[in-house]
Amino acid sequence: MTSFKVENLSIRFGGLKAVNGISFDVPEKTIFSIIGPNGSGKTTIFNMISGIYKPDTGAIMLNGENIVGLTPDRIARRGIARTFQNIELFKNATVMDNLMLGRHIHMKTGIWDGAFMWGRFSRTAREEIVHREFVERIIDFLELQSSRNQFVANLPYGTRKLVELGRALALEPRLLLLDEPSAGMNTEEKDDLHIWIKDIREEYQTTILLIEHDMNMVMGISNRILAINHGEKIVEGTPQEVQHHPDVIKAYLGEEE
Repeated sequence: MTSFKVENLSIRFGGLKAVNGISFDVPEKTIFSIIGPNGSGKTTIFNMISGIYKPDTGAIMLNGENIVGLTPDRIARRGIARTFQNIELFKNATVMDNLMLGRHIHMKTGIWDGAFMWGRFSRTAREEIVHREFVERIIDFLELQSSRNQFVANLPYGTRKLVELGRALALEPRLLLLDEPSAGMNTEEKDDLHIWIKDIREEYQTTILLIEHDMNMVMGISNRILAINHGEKIVEGTPQEVQHHPDVIKAYLGEEE
């Protein structure tokens, strides 16, 4: 069971208060979305949750533990994985190699030994078989079979986004942070992603925290939505409640029209 909540989270960059007193509670195995205009503080919240930024005030509670101040690798080991707006992959490595890197927190061997030279440096062949079998299931799940041995640099943008999603899944996250996962995808790819996100929740029993500008996707898959603007909370509720809130329409949805 995974419980996650943010309490009174704030951070300032110089004279700018990027996030101001944000609180929310994410129910287990739900899809919880954060929406807001560009620059409203959404990715900054993700950066604090994943340990890239340390908040000035507030708590980030995972299963009753305040993870503020932990390094990104220690946070990952507690079951939080994320994707990024800008793809963070090793372009000159294959899809399989990139996904194997996502298994590093579960490996007894080093990252590079386990990812690129399994068999030669592995402590046990069985360990490597288990990790590779897990990655193969992700490849099948995301329909990446034809790209398995291709270098990431040679893949279309939409496929790279799926590889990054797969690498996050390879960490076996209890909480998965998806930062603009559909950005740069075409309509067909977005439709597939819509289905995959819901399937991830069901098949991997994962709680999902989503930042996404595609309102059709947000409204179609979210259990609850938090709308923010200028680093502050506007409203939190069901998709229907948020969609029809006048301040949300003014600050965000109206901007899209």
